[in-house]
Amino acid sequence: MTAAVLAAWPAFAFGQCDPAKVDLRGDWGQARFSVEIADDPGERAQGLMNRESLPRSAGMLFVYEAPQRAVFWMKNTLIPLDMIFLDQTGTVTHIHENAVPLDETGIDGGPGVVAVLEINGGLSRQFGLDVGSELRHPAFDPAVAAWPCD
Repeated sequence: MTAAVLAAWPAFAFGQCDPAKVDLRGDWGQARFSVEIADDPGERAQGLMNRESLPRSAGMLFVYEAPQRAVFWMKNTLIPLDMIFLDQTGTVTHIHENAVPLDETGIDGGPGVVAVLEINGGLSRQFGLDVGSELRHPAFDPAVAAWPCD
């Protein structure tokens, strides 16, 4: 689905959190992605490596136990990705667009990262995602989340 289609969905379509989905919102509208969760060291190390494609409406959400500096690379990753770095409130703090497949250069999301959403390269720009956009998912503590789950 395109951002325009997702942004046109009525608000109730985004009413309930689902552990297999993330919702994003900002001045640009709203979007939803189906996600795989990488929340332990082995899953985070594997990430999206060795995959030849990723559905347009899919991604991977990397979740950390505590805020930290998160540095990613594209070793053995075959598709370009956008990396969306999030703080403990689920607010986007940094976006790295179109990470180059197979590049081993570190991609630094900065300090205070609690989660990283990886989606197909170029989608964050196409949707209009920017720093300050908010992500909703059950992994974020509702007591501090900018957009808590219902």
